[in-house]
Amino acid sequence: MAGGQGPLAALILRSVAGEAMSSPGAATVSSVASAQVILRRLILYVLLFALVVIAAIGLTGLLGRLFNAGTTLVSSDVAELARALAFTLIGGPLAALLWWFVWKRLDDEAERAAVGWGLYLAGMYTASLILFTTSVLAMAASFVGGRDSNWSSPLATALVWAAIWTWHRWMWRHPVKHPVNLDDVPAVIGWVFGLLLGAGAAVAALGGLLDVALRGFTSLTPAAEHWWVPIVRALTWAIGGSTVWWWHWIKGGGRKLQTRLVDVALISVGVFAAGVTALGGAGVVLLVLLRLAFDAGDPTNELLAPLGLAIASFAIGALVWRYHRLSGAHRSVATRRASQLVTSGVALAAAASGVGVIVNATLAMTVSPLAGGGTRTLLLGGISSLIVGGPVWWLAWKPTRPPQTGDAIPPGRRVYLIVFFGISAVVALIALLVIGYRLFEYFLRDVTEGSFVDRVRASLGVLVAAGVAAAYHFALWRRERTLLGAVSPAKRVAIRRVTLVTGAHAEQLSRAIVEATGAKVIPWKRADVDTDTLPTRDPTPGIETLIKSATEALSGVAAEHVLLIIGPHGGSSTCIEVIPLEAGGTNAGHIRTLGPAHPGTDARD
Repeated sequence: MAGGQGPLAALILRSVAGEAMSSPGAATVSSVASAQVILRRLILYVLLFALVVIAAIGLTGLLGRLFNAGTTLVSSDVAELARALAFTLIGGPLAALLWWFVWKRLDDEAERAAVGWGLYLAGMYTASLILFTTSVLAMAASFVGGRDSNWSSPLATALVWAAIWTWHRWMWRHPVKHPVNLDDVPAVIGWVFGLLLGAGAAVAALGGLLDVALRGFTSLTPAAEHWWVPIVRALTWAIGGSTVWWWHWIKGGGRKLQTRLVDVALISVGVFAAGVTALGGAGVVLLVLLRLAFDAGDPTNELLAPLGLAIASFAIGALVWRYHRLSGAHRSVATRRASQLVTSGVALAAAASGVGVIVNATLAMTVSPLAGGGTRTLLLGGISSLIVGGPVWWLAWKPTRPPQTGDAIPPGRRVYLIVFFGISAVVALIALLVIGYRLFEYFLRDVTEGSFVDRVRASLGVLVAAGVAAAYHFALWRRERTLLGAVSPAKRVAIRRVTLVTGAHAEQLSRAIVEATGAKVIPWKRADVDTDTLPTRDPTPGIETLIKSATEALSGVAAEHVLLIIGPHGGSSTCIEVIPLEAGGTNAGHIRTLGPAHPGTDARD
C-alpha cells in the first residue's frame, strides 16, 4: 500500500467505526433533547395535517353549495353552512400560518432530514392524490349514460384536493427543501395506486365486454341501461388509473429509483398480486371449459357467467405480471431472485390447493358413488387448479435442477423454504386437529347424519396437500443445510455492507458491487482526486476492467462490513484496497492491496 494510504485508511476507519467518546451525563442530556425534538416535530406535523384536512373540508363544502345553489349561497341547512365557514375561515388561516412556520424551519438541514417531514408529505400527498383522482373519475363516469349526473360534489372535491396535491407535489420536488428521508414514498404510492385502480377497472371493462359477447343481451331488460354504459364507465376509471400510474412510474421516474421500497412494491403488487389474479382467472377459465365438456347439467348461460371476467382477469393479470417481471430483470440480483420465488410460491399454493380439493372430491365419490353434480364440479375445480399452478411452479422453481453446492444456493432460497415449511406445517396441524375433533365427536355423540369420511374429507384433503408441501420443503432445507455446512468458513460470512471510497465511476462501481454481492453500498467521494477518471497505464481507461478488479477483490472476503478504497497508486496505476471490518467496528482486520487494475500488470498482495 502506498505511503499516503495509511492516514486515509485510518481516517475512514475512525469515521466508519464512530469512535466518538462522550460522558454519561452528556449522553443523558442529549437523549432528552433528542426526544423533545422528536415530540415537537410529531405534534407539529400532525397538527399541520389536521388543519389542512379541516380547511379542505370547509372549502369543499362551500364550493359544493355554490355549484348546487347557483346564485343562492345560503340554503335552509344553516348548520352545514356554518361548519363550512368555520372550517374555512378559521382552519384555513391557521393551516397557512403553521405551514409558513414549518417552511421557514426547513432551511435547517436537520429539519429536512427528519422522518416527520417525509411522513407528513407522503401522507398528505397520498390522501390528496386519491381524493382528487377518484373525484375526477367519479364525475367523468357520471356523465356516461346518465341523464341526471351528480357533478357538483365531485367537482368541488376535485378542485380543492387537486390544489392541495399540486402544492405538496411542489414541496416534494423542491430543489432545496425536499425531504431527505422517505422521499421515494410518494412516487411508490402513486404508481401502486394507479396500477391497482387501472388494472382493476380494466378487468371490469374487459370482463363486461366479453360477458356481453359470450352471453348476449339476454340478461338485459327494457328498463335497464344500455349494455355499453357500465363498460364505458369502467373504461373511464381504467384510463384514469393508468394515467396516474404512467405519471409516477414513467414520467416521474419511479422505475429508475433503486430503493428497497420500490423493490418491495414491485414484487408485492406487480408480481404477487398480478400473479394471483392471472392464475385465478386461468383456473376459472379452465374450470368453465371442463364443466362444459364433462358437467353440463346446468344451463349453458349460467355456465358461461364467470367466463368473461375470468378471461379478463387472466389477460390483465398476465400482462401486468409479465411487465413487472421484465422490469425486475433490470434491477438487483436480490430483486430478481425474490420475483422468481414469489412466482413459485403463488403457483405452488394454487397447485397444493388443487391437490387438496381433488382428495376431497375423490373421498366424496368414494363414500357416495352416485354423488351429484356438486361433487363433480368440485373435482373439476381441483383439477383445473392443479393444471394451472403445477406447470408454472415447475418452470419457476425448477425442482429437477436443485443447487449442487453451497455456493450455488441463493440467499433468499432458504428463507423461502423455511416460510413455506412453516405455513404448510401450521395448516397441516390445524387440519389434523379438526380431524381429531370430528373423530371424537363421531364416536362420543349419537350422530346419524353422514359418515365419518364425509365429515373429515375436506380436512383430510387439506392435511394431505399441506403435509406433502411441508415434507418436501423440509427435505430440501435439510439437504441445503448440509451443503452449506461444507462451505469453507471464509465463504460463510456474506458481505452485507460495502463502504466504497473512490474518485470516479462511483455509480457504476456501486451498481456492479450490488449485482455481484447483493450488499448495500455506501459511496464516498475522494477529495484528493480531481479528475473524473483514475490514472491508469493504459492510454484509454477501461471502467469494465476496474469493475472486474473491484468485484474480484471482494470475492472470498469474510466480513459483513467491508471498506473498499480505490485510488491512484504510484502516479500511473490504480490501487484497490479491501479492508474487512469486524462486527464491533473497532478493528480493521487485515488489509489486502491489489496492484494496478488493468491487463498486463501484476497484482501485489
